[in-house]
Amino acid sequence: MMNNKHPLLLVVSGPSGSGKGSMLGKYLKSAEDTFYSISATTRQMRPGEENGVNYHFVSEEEFKAKIEAEAMLEYARYCDHYYGTPKAPVEENLAAGRDVILELDVAGAMKIQKIRPDAIFIFTLPPSMEVLRRRLIGRNTEAEDVIAKRLAVAVEEIRQAHCYDYVVVNDDLDEAVCEFSCIVAAEKAKMERNQNFINEVFFQ
Repeated sequence: MMNNKHPLLLVVSGPSGSGKGSMLGKYLKSAEDTFYSISATTRQMRPGEENGVNYHFVSEEEFKAKIEAEAMLEYARYCDHYYGTPKAPVEENLAAGRDVILELDVAGAMKIQKIRPDAIFIFTLPPSMEVLRRRLIGRNTEAEDVIAKRLAVAVEEIRQAHCYDYVVVNDDLDEAVCEFSCIVAAEKAKMERNQNFINEVFFQ
């Protein structure tokens, strides 16, 4: 059995409607020793949301204190509210040998790339812009003008896909989960993560 002492920091991005949430949700059901990082936010909790499940809901004062204490891995202010990734749970789970998944927008992912270039960056795509549009319309949660804005944002996000290590096209959910799992397996099998194992087992 290969050395598994090098857990992965996996950063996943993709436009709204690309299916990254569904893909990660299904992957996590069978992924042992994997921690999904939950973001913190200062916005109010919405009906149906749970603290510690959808977000860690905190006051603006508490969030600013965390920024001052350098306790946020990355953060941004959007629509008058702060959003960010608490540093401690990420570092603690990596130290415990667990893979960690960060689901971030492109701006957040690029911040992580600067401070953790060793992370694995994965971009999810829909099979086409028309499919993306149909998915957004199918949610029945937003007006046409909001959908148009999301599609415009999606185009700009997709322009940044070249900054990532891998692309997963989420056309069929099961296939997308399989591709994601294969990426994780391939990264764990890389020589640099297994050299100590080889030395210990074969050159004692």
